[in-house]
Amino acid sequence: MSASTSPKYLVAVAGPTASGKTGLSIALSQRFGAPILSCDSRQFYREIPIGTAAPTAQEQAAAPHHFIGTRSITEFYTCGKYEKDALELLDTLYREQDVVFLVGGSGLYMDAVCRGFDDVPETDVRLREELNRRIETEGLTGLLEELRQLDPAYYEQVDRCNPKRIVRALEVCRSTGKTYTEIRRGRQNERPFRTIGIGVSLPREELYARIDRRVDEMLAAGLEEEARRVYPLREHNALQTVGYRELFDYFDGLTGRAEAVELIKRNTRRYAKRQMTWYRRDPEIVWFAPDEVDRAEAYVRSRMKG
Repeated sequence: MSASTSPKYLVAVAGPTASGKTGLSIALSQRFGAPILSCDSRQFYREIPIGTAAPTAQEQAAAPHHFIGTRSITEFYTCGKYEKDALELLDTLYREQDVVFLVGGSGLYMDAVCRGFDDVPETDVRLREELNRRIETEGLTGLLEELRQLDPAYYEQVDRCNPKRIVRALEVCRSTGKTYTEIRRGRQNERPFRTIGIGVSLPREELYARIDRRVDEMLAAGLEEEARRVYPLREHNALQTVGYRELFDYFDGLTGRAEAVELIKRNTRRYAKRQMTWYRRDPEIVWFAPDEVDRAEAYVRSRMKG
């Protein structure tokens, strides 16, 4: 870290999808002359900018962004690796900057940078195979019920359409006798910066209307064509996400196009609800509307003085 004795600050901007995090963070970034690190676990991937609502070229020109479109969906990129890469980049940025913004809707990745991500133990491959066989024979219902019993906190947060995350959590619960939540959040690492948490929030009806509009805008911008381009790579983890799963089912003839669009909107609303469940548990996050730039700036500056 810099030899300077001035304190360093990481302003973590949280909130659900379509809430206006990008606009607020760019406005604040300009006022503080600070760069932005994305912690959106899907915006890392260069092949899927439309479906992940990655900042546009114009938005990235308005403020320096990092971790946008830097990986291929064919790469295996973990939260632990992201934590390491983000901390290394922060070490470099803080040589010139006192403030950096961390922005995104992936709570696990944000927590990894702000608090530290525990090393989750390796588990028996035979257990993973058993759980995957259960998915083939009974679907996710049985595994979700087991996860609800073993780790109700993670059950409320997990993407319930993502079999890999469900299987991973159950592996850890069964292998260690502890909850996945406990293993992941067992300790908080020291950080050479001070974290200031702010959140972007809207009334539910307004947020859901914005989500529906965003899906329509993504489709108009070419989401279906983007999904067709990556369809041959559908088994990769980066594509096990809302917006692509539903279109892949449409391509497979399992649903119609109109139904796929409605499912994207519904599942995005459900994802936003889970995001808020994750963030609301953190009492240190102070919430703002997306247009409250002046108030958010004043709050950050007051925390820096304190």
